[in-house]
Amino acid sequence: MDGSELSLSRRDLLIAGAASAAAAAGPAEAATRPPAPRPQAGDVPRSRVSLEVNGTARSLEIDNRTTLLDALREHLHLTGTKKGCDHGQCGACTVLVNGERINACLTLLLMHEGAKVTTIEGLGTPARMHPLQAAFVKHDGYQCGYCTPGQICSAVGALDELRRGVPSHVTTDLGAPPPLSAEELRERMSGNLCRCGAYSNIVDAVSEVEGIRT
Repeated sequence: MDGSELSLSRRDLLIAGAASAAAAAGPAEAATRPPAPRPQAGDVPRSRVSLEVNGTARSLEIDNRTTLLDALREHLHLTGTKKGCDHGQCGACTVLVNGERINACLTLLLMHEGAKVTTIEGLGTPARMHPLQAAFVKHDGYQCGYCTPGQICSAVGALDELRRGVPSHVTTDLGAPPPLSAEELRERMSGNLCRCGAYSNIVDAVSEVEGIRT
């Protein structure tokens, strides 16, 4: 018997031994192992979340995986908040949560129990527009309008940050209040994309509301 035949024989022996051991143990393990439960449609974890949306108390029993964006659009039918990239890159879904602007597509509704959420519908109406809404109309701060709700909600948050003295990446003196400048405004609004390219008009609109010189 040469070396190749000896090597093949050992390999066959190992395979046969492993197969025999599995066959012998399989029935015994199967007899003692409880059957795996089959997933049911109603097994998806759900929770009840109560929060305030545009000044109104709302309560939803919802799939734990539901984003704040989908809860607003699909369950509360507040479709002013737009779904753009759904990856937190375009800012179209920007809303205010407890006064802070966030991307609604990147956060779960479950995380906002008791929160106060403001969407574009809660800022103003066609009859009584928010000053920023009126300024966007005056300065033609939109073209297709898809990004506009997120732009306006983000501008509300950005101006509040400026008033509170929150620094940005372009604030040079962290020990002093940030200046009311177009540079500060552009940096703070840089997370909101406008595919139509209405950026200069958007800056003019927001600047007029806050008295910023462009």
